[in-house]
Amino acid sequence: MSIQPSRRLFSVAEYDQMVETGILREDDRLELIEGEIVAMSPIGSPHAACVRRLTRVLPRLLGDRTQLSVQCPVVIPDWSEPNPDVALLVPRDDDYVDAHPLPRQVQVLIEVADSSLAYDTQVKAPLYAKAGIRELWIVDLKAKRVVVYTRPRSGRYSVMRVHGVRDRFTSPRFAGAEFAVRELLP
Repeated sequence: MSIQPSRRLFSVAEYDQMVETGILREDDRLELIEGEIVAMSPIGSPHAACVRRLTRVLPRLLGDRTQLSVQCPVVIPDWSEPNPDVALLVPRDDDYVDAHPLPRQVQVLIEVADSSLAYDTQVKAPLYAKAGIRELWIVDLKAKRVVVYTRPRSGRYSVMRVHGVRDRFTSPRFAGAEFAVRELLP
């Protein structure tokens, strides 16, 4: 008889407790994805520049219609706590002081992909769709494009639109706002 090893999965509560007690440090660049603690890739210069660009451009375009959150957790009960590069959240005066935002409080999630495109599209996009996150943008730095996913259904997004560097696009979350891909890229 052979005994197969099993993996120990962690809940969001257990993961947060490991951070609170210092077992995991907040600056360790880790995420909890479907119960597994995953080490995130280091942030390269183009990736960091894009995140900085988004944090400059998006508030100018959207004003107080959103609350910008940069590389901070979003809780997907009960087994995931990813750190998207940018989250556009439903604005709250308390800045989510008592708990990380939940999927229903997310207007748009944005992942910047330099070396992480496969992970962002094959792991994170289905996770976000399954959680009901209504809109996901993947900024593909190598292809110089923004891929917009909407209409989550059965663990996947049913609509995907690809916008090239010369394109402009709109979001159902922000009526009247138009996003120029060129402005979002470093």
